[in-house]
Amino acid sequence: MNENIIHLLPKLDCGACGFKTCAAFADSVASGLSAIVVCPYMQGTACAGQSTVLKPESLGEKLNWKDHLQRDFDFILDIFPEEPGPRETILPFNPLMVREMNIVPGEILIGRPMGMSCGCPVTHCGTVMKSDALTGVIDWCVTGPLDPRRKGYKDIGFYVAHAYEGLVSDTKETPVIGKRYWFMPRRCMLQWRHSGLVNSVARHADGIYHVRIEGLYIG
Repeated sequence: MNENIIHLLPKLDCGACGFKTCAAFADSVASGLSAIVVCPYMQGTACAGQSTVLKPESLGEKLNWKDHLQRDFDFILDIFPEEPGPRETILPFNPLMVREMNIVPGEILIGRPMGMSCGCPVTHCGTVMKSDALTGVIDWCVTGPLDPRRKGYKDIGFYVAHAYEGLVSDTKETPVIGKRYWFMPRRCMLQWRHSGLVNSVARHADGIYHVRIEGLYIG
């Protein structure tokens, strides 16, 4: 039941429902303590003789396809269902620290993207999915500050963000290889648009696109 509910929610962890996370809100809905329509991103339609059918409202349309600073963007980048957060490929300013700090899959890291690629003012936290001790390249899932606070972490300092990879279903147009887009990572805390070049795209049978975006910058 909980899994069906969390699939419907926007996974923004915006707190508008009164809970810190969408997962906590889904638990409350599943136990009958909350109504799912409390979420501002949900809308319900009643069918005769059936229970209410709930479906997520398009976040892009909800935001009028504009970020927090009222700048246009083209699509929402979602996470993969089996992963804890947005998948990002990064390179620490000192790539040698991947070997020296023995950074391996499963570890929790913190760091901040800086420079021409992605000058985000927010410290990022995440779980390592893959690491390369030779090149220093890390694939991680950005997850937020709770795990570092509870479980500890390794600090990689400043890093360069090279790529995002995820799913696109909420979009104004079909993503194509070789085109630069403005996009919104669904879990971006600042709700700022990002820009990137789509260099890989595959369309799933359900109409959702699997994309990889490189050449990143914010603004």
